[in-house]
Order: sequence, then C-alpha cells, then structure tokens
Amino acid sequence: MNQTSKLKLLQHILILFFLLTSSVVRAQDFNQIKAELIAKTHTINIQQELVYTNKSLDTLNEIWLYDWNNAYVDKTTPLAKRFAEEFNKSIHLARPQQRGYTEIISLTDPNYGFLKWKRLDVQDIIKVQLNYPIYPGKSYRLKLSYKVKLPSAEFTGYGYNDFNDYRLRYWYIVPGIYDGKWLPYSNKNLNDLNQLVKEISIEMTLPASYDVISELDEVSSITSEDKKTLYLKGQNRGQINLNITKSHGFKTVRTNDIDLVTNLQSKDTLEVNQFLSAQRIFSFLEDRLGTYPHQKIMVSEQEYQRSPNYGINQLPSFLRPFPDSFQYDLKLLKIATQTYLDNTLFIDDRKEHWVKEGIQIYLMMAYIDEYYDNMKLLGKLSKIWGIRSYHFAQMDFNDQYPLLYMLTARNYTDQPLSTPRDSLIKFNERIANRYKSGVGLAYLNSYLGDHYIDRKVKEFYNKYAQKNCAASDFKSILMDDATKDINWYFDSYVGTEDKIDFKITNFHRTEDSVYVNIKNKRGTKAPITLFGMDRKDSILFKTWYSGIDDSKRVRVPRENLKRLVLNYDRVIPEINERDNWKSINGFLSTDRKLKFQFFKDFEDPYYNQIFYVPVFSFNIYDGITTGLRFYNKTFLAKPFIYDLKPSYAFGESALVGSGTFQYRDYVEHGNMYQIDYYLYGSSFHYAHGLRYSTITPSITFKFRNDDLRSNERELLNVRFVNVIRDESPTIDSDPDYSVLNARYAYGNNGIIDFRSWFVDLQVASEFSKLSFNWEMRKLFPNNRQLNLRFFAGKFIYNQTNSDFFSFALDRPTDYMFDYDYLGRSEDTGIFSQQLIISEGGFKSKLSTPYANDWIVTTNASINVWRWVELYGDIGMIKNKYQDAHFVYDSGIRLNLVTDYFELYFPIYSNNGWEIAQPQYDEKIRFIVTLSPKTLIGLFTRKWF
Repeated sequence: MNQTSKLKLLQHILILFFLLTSSVVRAQDFNQIKAELIAKTHTINIQQELVYTNKSLDTLNEIWLYDWNNAYVDKTTPLAKRFAEEFNKSIHLARPQQRGYTEIISLTDPNYGFLKWKRLDVQDIIKVQLNYPIYPGKSYRLKLSYKVKLPSAEFTGYGYNDFNDYRLRYWYIVPGIYDGKWLPYSNKNLNDLNQLVKEISIEMTLPASYDVISELDEVSSITSEDKKTLYLKGQNRGQINLNITKSHGFKTVRTNDIDLVTNLQSKDTLEVNQFLSAQRIFSFLEDRLGTYPHQKIMVSEQEYQRSPNYGINQLPSFLRPFPDSFQYDLKLLKIATQTYLDNTLFIDDRKEHWVKEGIQIYLMMAYIDEYYDNMKLLGKLSKIWGIRSYHFAQMDFNDQYPLLYMLTARNYTDQPLSTPRDSLIKFNERIANRYKSGVGLAYLNSYLGDHYIDRKVKEFYNKYAQKNCAASDFKSILMDDATKDINWYFDSYVGTEDKIDFKITNFHRTEDSVYVNIKNKRGTKAPITLFGMDRKDSILFKTWYSGIDDSKRVRVPRENLKRLVLNYDRVIPEINERDNWKSINGFLSTDRKLKFQFFKDFEDPYYNQIFYVPVFSFNIYDGITTGLRFYNKTFLAKPFIYDLKPSYAFGESALVGSGTFQYRDYVEHGNMYQIDYYLYGSSFHYAHGLRYSTITPSITFKFRNDDLRSNERELLNVRFVNVIRDESPTIDSDPDYSVLNARYAYGNNGIIDFRSWFVDLQVASEFSKLSFNWEMRKLFPNNRQLNLRFFAGKFIYNQTNSDFFSFALDRPTDYMFDYDYLGRSEDTGIFSQQLIISEGGFKSKLSTPYANDWIVTTNASINVWRWVELYGDIGMIKNKYQDAHFVYDSGIRLNLVTDYFELYFPIYSNNGWEIAQPQYDEKIRFIVTLSPKTLIGLFTRKWF
C-alpha cells in the first residue's frame, strides 16, 4: 500500500471515529458541520446536521433558522439599514464581490424528505415548514447543504480581509430562539447571538497554507500536498469563531490551567510582563467568578478594536499617559472578561444584555481597585504642573464609568438598561448602558455591604455556567438573602431611565444635634448616603437613608460637624451633585466656593466653576478679533449655561463681542422632550465703520418620537430679533428694527434618505412675510444621489423702500444676522462669492437678484461620479409693479462634504454661457463651514 492510500485509509478511519463520537448526544442540541473553504472565491461549502430540541411546552410545526451571513446580501437588510442609521454607507455602496450571501442547496429531514422553506423579508431568517411536529421535550434533526459567500471584513470586521485571511463569526446557520413565539432576531452588527449547543463538531478542509485558530479542541488533522483537514470538537459552546490565516501571529500562553490564545498587540510590553498579566487576570476571574470550564480561551486584537476601552487610553501611543504594562493589562482584562462570560453564561444577549455587561464592568472596576487603586483618569499627566489643578486630573480611573454614563443622562438620551440592544443608540449600546449597569452593581454592593454583590455574582456564575439562564435568575439570586429591600434597583434603576437626584434643603441646629431635611428631587426610589465632615474634611459619619419619596427629616450628631454632604464618595450615579453640600458654619459660610479656571473641565461639585479661554474670529471688517471667553459649560451638560465673549477688533480698533444665556428644561416623558429659553446678544461691524448690535430672546420647543434611534426631530422656535445699526448710505431703510420670527421645522437626517421642511413667519413694522422650505436627498440602489430643494415665499405686506428685506435669489442680505458671512456687505471679490443655501438657493448672480413680492424656486443636483455633481436651478420671481420673471442656472458642483465644504462652477444661466465669459473665476461660488461645533457634529452624529 503506497503512502497516498495509507493517508486515505487513515482519513476514512478518522472520519468514521469523528462521526461516531459526534453522534453520542441524541436528545440534546448538537451541531455537526463539514465545511470546505474555497479561498479564491471567499466561499465555504457546508454540509450540516443539527438537532433542535423543543424545550417549550408548545408543539412546533415550524422551525426558524438564523442565517446571519446573508445579512450582507443587499442594501435592504436590517444590517444595511442599521449602518445607514449610524451614517455609514459602506454596505449601501459595496461592490457585489464585497457582499456576503448564503445559497441553500438542500434542506431535508432525517429521512431525506425535502422541507419547504422560505426567507423572511429581512433576508437573514429562514422559516422551515416541518414534515411532522416537534412535541415538547422532543428533538428534530435537520440536514442542510449550502454555500456561504463570505463578506469583506471592512464592514463589521468579520469575513475576508485584504490579505485573504478570514475572521469568521455567524458563518453557519443556527436554530432560532423560541420564547412562546419565534424571535425575529436579525444580524445588526451587535454580536448578540450566543446560543448554547451541547456538542459541536467541525470538519474543516482548507488550503494547506492556512492555519485555523479557535477555542475548540483539535481532535486530529490530516495534511496533503495542497489541502489540510482539521477535526474540531467542543461541548457546551456558543457561537464558534474561527480565525483562518496564513500568518496568524497568535501565541498560546498556559496560565491557570487555561490556554490563552491571543494576538493582542503591545509593542513595548515585555513577554514576561504579558505572561504575568495573564496569570493575574485569570486568577482574578477564577476567584471572582469560578473555574473556566474549557481548555482554551481566545483573546484577539481584532475583538478588542471592535470593543476597545473607550476614553483617554484611545489616544495615539505617543500621547497615552499610562504605562505600557497597564495598557496591555486593561486590553486583556476587558476582552478576557467578556469572552469568559460569553463562553459560559448563555442568556438572551439582545433583551437581557445588561446582566453580563454589568458583571463585566463591575469586575473591571474591582480589578482596578485591587491592583491599580492609585491610578488616575489622566495617568501620569495628573502630576504635571498646569494640569494637576484640574478636576479631571484628580479623578480616579474608575470615575470614567459613571462619567461616560452621565454624558447621555445629562442630555436625556439615556435609555433603560432593560431596553433591547437593537433599540439603543450607538453610544448607549457601546458605552453608556454597560457602564451604568456596572456602576449600578457597585452602588448595590456599597448599599448592602459585606461584599454582597461579589458573593452573588460568583453564586450566579457557578449555578448557571454552561446553562441557559435569564435576567430573572440573576434577580432571584441578588434578592435571595438581601438584608435590605432592593426592589427599587430592578424597578427604577434597571427598568427605567429615571434619574437619581437628592439635595439638602435646610437644617436646624440644637446643642448636640443637627436636624437635616433631605429632598428627593425626582421621586426615584433609590437610597442615598449622608456624610458628616469636620473642618479638615475628614469623615465623621456615613449613613444610608432609603424610602425617601419626597423629603425626610433626619437627626445627626453635631460634635465637630462643619459640613453635611450627600453622596460624598460618589458611589451613587446622581445626575446633579452641585447641591449636595451644606455648610453649617453660619450665615456667611458658603456651600461651594468660586473657582476661575483656564479652559473647560469636568464638573467639580465642590466649586462654582467659571472657565476662561482666548477666542479668535475673523471677518473682513473687524479683521482679526481676539478676546476672552467666560463660560460655565463643563464637559457634561447642565441646565443653565452662560457664554460671554468680550473681544477687540483690530480692523476697527473697537470693542466687539457676543454673549448668550440659556436655560434648558428637559421634559422626561412625552414627545416634547426639551424647552430651551435663550437670550443672545452681539455687537460687530457689518461694513467698514458701521456697527450692528442684536438682542434676541427666544424659546424653542423640541419634539422627537419614542424611538431614540430615529433621526426624526421637530421644533417650534419663536424669537424676537432686535437690531440696532449704524445707518448705511447704501441701505434705504430704518437702521433700527425688530422682527418677530416664528418657525416650525421637521427633519429626518438620514444618510440614505434625508427629508426636512419648515414654515417661517416674520412680522415687522414695515413688512410681514411667509415662506416654506422643503429639502430631500435620496441615495438610490445604483449609488446615484439626487438632491432636491423647493422654496416659496410671499410678502403679506411690504412697505419697505429697498431690497434689504426682500427675498434673495442667490445671496440673502441676512438682516437678522443669522449666517456666518465672512464679508456680508461685499458685492465683489472673493468674499462676495461665499454661498449660503437659503431662500432662492441660486448659484449664479443674475440681473434681478431680489423679489419684493413673491418667489418660487427649485434647486436640484445629481452625482455623475463620486462627489462630482450636475446642478440646476429654476424659478419665478415677482417684484411689485412688474411681471413675474423666469430664472434658471446650471453648472457643476463639487460636493466634497455636504453642507460643510462645496464648490460650484456655473455653466449656463439667464446670463448665457457663463463658462465662456470674462472673469470666470469671480463666478465660482463656495460653501465653507469654520464652526468647530458644527464640524464636530459630523463625527458625533453616528453615536447619538
């Protein structure tokens, strides 16, 4: 017998052994996969046999299957729609060869009887009609044959990359989840499908140049000249992830009876320190949770990049203020803890994700407290002169968790922990909710004392490891022998977005006691701590109080007491800590001292903070303008904000500036979620030697629907604009005027479909006018983008003697000083070419640029290649005592960044062939946005 025949015989024996040992489990779920990777086409041919056990009390006549690889098939799947919601067009613009899909060849029952099946509209869920029912406790065996075309990894990180390596997740078909009904869980890039399978076996054939890295046990392998076949097995597993690579960079570290398989990157951390870090982390996890039941655990750099430690440690390596060993420790800790829990606790990660996320963050906080208790939020930067005085430099590393949760809580975009993962906005899904969950467990641990949560987390893990479990099981264990009532935690903290906020309203002193009134400002059922401090800010006492529905009067000892403080250790995630202090030293004492500070800081509840920073601006009349900005806005939102910018204009040698006072009232329930009261004032120059000043009070009502992921917003704004101007010889109108302006606006700011409109009414002594503006942008399946805009305006009455208040065809006069013109009064030169799309929205300068009666225009553009577009504008304008006039223009638009940086090149209009006329460069128009706040919105919109 030659060598080839021996190899084939050995292969047949191993396959027989493999199949026999894989078929031991009959009454339990198991999954048997035979797959072959075709690297040239990025496809996997799969023959699969799975057993589904009906664990419900219902008789099932159909089975749903999740085929999440097919979520990449086109632009209409829930995955593609979610990308679009987060302003990511990558799936929409993908080329056919980048997409993934699944082609089912056959689907049969154990007797090879063909089963009827169809895909639901979502494309990644298959509904299978069974030939016979599955009774409670019984099993059904399915046989499938299908081809998987893997997607490009540039979308979600899973699929094939530029080096033809493969990271596989959700690459094979699995049974759906039945919970009284089949749950329509689609792939939404949330990595939240992790069902328990009692036994899984994979026979993977692939080119010989590849290696397979996984957490499964490798039974055997056979390698021929150009192929290799691996036999992998595992018990009590969830979703199986495979790394198929030619040069993998993974290494195996033996630690605490666990083989750590990792390619986690750390250029500057010695291997011995990496080993010690692994030893320490897995000892910690085993101590806090329990024994890890599997031989191997995989921690990859790619998984970390998908879910990094958000915060200052994401700065470039040369700017990071933390030791390299700490950076590596934290990376390994996060992904190791996440994988440890994912591979052992099988819970509905879409509906009840907060359980494992809370345990993960709680353990990470405990690890920092145990091994890095002196680590500050800014690391070594906290010791540098000029930085160490800032509050954020004095904050502990673990303070980042309540801090980042408060980013959404303060803006009232937080969502209950019990919200399904696919209904969370991206910031809450990736950061805020998991941090809130971890902080909540720390809160409970402090409230109950005696390391209660530490013991209960370990009890939960040991009871349900390698089993299906639910949030109700976690709740039962936490409440089992709690020494205090903790129903408030599940009812309010987990089940709602209600905020926690207490204050000390007043106190009364006697000879030996102080009677203190504690008010629950929001009525949220949660306990609060009261601390007593002496003159050196040493703690005299700490007392927990619960059951405060409205207010409560408590008695504390007076001896050496100088200050009362609620939540002094800041364990409780209160939305407002600014009113937690009360000095009892007498009438002249202050609860919070005044603090002037350069640049913005995090909120320090012990001080009234006033920040100052230099400001610079420019327009061609004031020239370079510089001054100091005084404001109270911290990194976290607060209700009352002031912002004052006194400045000096070198171009006019005069004082200029602006200032705002704003009070934001949040409405916690209902579609009207916010009311803004606003007072704005400014004083600059609108032409050489001519000053204007404005004073504008306003009120804005903002509306949104119940789905925070929706980009739909509505608002009603009413303002009274008062303008005081130096008289201009070129403007024939009263230099001082007031305009009452009311506007109702709707917007749905999607990246695939954009819709917005508004109705605007202006009333002044000399005129009144009504206008309507509608815009639409549509990205079609063929990747063509159409932009349409319609504007109509009509004067109700007009007694003015100039066009200063008229509708503008291409360049509004901006008599209410709303726009950021670099040269608002210029008729020639580069600054006159600045374009702001408003009113008529034309790009060419025509002989009749204004309308003092009515105007109707339509603006359109469509792309011909990437950001190169053709545009065209048409309209009718009507001036008093004149016939209506038809206007049009057309040209090329370079849409580099929509609404932020665009160039317009006119070609043909009422002026004729503009491209052939002299001084063509003076006809080119541009849009440019220099506002940092507006530009930052480009990056934050996908998170909030």
